[in-house]
Amino acid sequence: MMLTGIFVLMLLLLSAFFSGSETALTATSKSLMIQKEADGDKRARIVNHMLKRKERLIGTILLGNNLVNILASALATSIMIQYFGEAGIVYATIAMTLLVLIFSEILPKTYALMNSNQLALVVAPIMQPLTYACRPINIVIQGIVRLFLKIFKVKLEPNLNTSQTLSELKGAIELHTSQANVKDERAMLKSVLDLADVEVGEIMTHRKNLVTLNADLEPFKIISEIVNSQFTRIPIWRDRQDNIVGIIHSKSILRALKPSDNEIKISNILDVTSEPWFIPETTKLLDQLNAFRNRHEHFAIVVDEYGDLQGVVTLEDILEEIVGDIADETDIPIIGVKPQENGSYLINGSVTIRDLNREFEWNLPDEEASTIAGLIIAESRSIPSPGQKFTFHNFRFEILRKHRNQIIQLRATPPIKAKFEKPKNS
Repeated sequence: MMLTGIFVLMLLLLSAFFSGSETALTATSKSLMIQKEADGDKRARIVNHMLKRKERLIGTILLGNNLVNILASALATSIMIQYFGEAGIVYATIAMTLLVLIFSEILPKTYALMNSNQLALVVAPIMQPLTYACRPINIVIQGIVRLFLKIFKVKLEPNLNTSQTLSELKGAIELHTSQANVKDERAMLKSVLDLADVEVGEIMTHRKNLVTLNADLEPFKIISEIVNSQFTRIPIWRDRQDNIVGIIHSKSILRALKPSDNEIKISNILDVTSEPWFIPETTKLLDQLNAFRNRHEHFAIVVDEYGDLQGVVTLEDILEEIVGDIADETDIPIIGVKPQENGSYLINGSVTIRDLNREFEWNLPDEEASTIAGLIIAESRSIPSPGQKFTFHNFRFEILRKHRNQIIQLRATPPIKAKFEKPKNS
């Protein structure tokens, strides 16, 4: 009788092992195991190998768990019958239900959830030979299961498209960075995934902010403008500003410098310019980044569907979408956002929504407009006047300044949960 009781306890421990193993192996971090395998961890390699054949793994665990639970219940019932007669069946059922539920299911699975990665590495070498031993039985069981699934016309293979995969990646980034102080890292990772969805027109330098030069000006005047500009590349136009005929680089001016007399002698400015590269404003950032790499270019002219000049985009613009603003000694600091003591923000209308979302972790939509002013116009379906107030996406907006049809400055008050620290460069 005592030996039977000890055997029941051993079976309950085996049940706890199978339950904990199931939770640990299915809840373990795949990315972590892949990295550990790359670092030479043999146990991680076993885990990854078993997860590739998850059906066999789950089949082995369920087979072993059910066998030990049924056998333990049967032995416990026989013991109870000897003591209590037929009433022992009821007592055994109640006792085994509680024991299995608490000590063989909830307790080991709870522990496995809190220590899934460590426990997976421990149980994997034990589960691997068991999986091989139960392989014939699993094949038969899987065949029966698949037969019934086909009868009920259930798809056996998951149908994951690119969009779903990207959504899973974004969700994984949010999951693994939500509790850590990794705001910048999270923003960069999400920005990389957004490159395939964002168009060049959303990040380009608009034509109204461009510095361009007339090719018919005297070379000396052109050179003076280039030297006094903070830009290294400047578009050159002729006849009209939309007609870009070349791109001049400041290094081209240096190459034209005569070592003998330190004079720059250029008869035609177009002799030291490069051919302009035109791209449509609907080009995706990922495609443009690859194009920059393939062409070994850093600068492109953005045009609309009619071929009219819309702006310029540089390699730095795309990189800034990933890593944030890249300031250098030639950049002119422009304060576009001023946090207020009451929790609101004074924002220039030209500030992009993506920059605001990145800096303050807001969730303002940028599908219909790239700037905060464009968002107000798109949502209100009008060109508002100073003093008008709106509420969109749980944000309150007040128009402060306007010039013609352009919103120069506005006040934005985010919801309480969306307030964050003031920007460092404000």
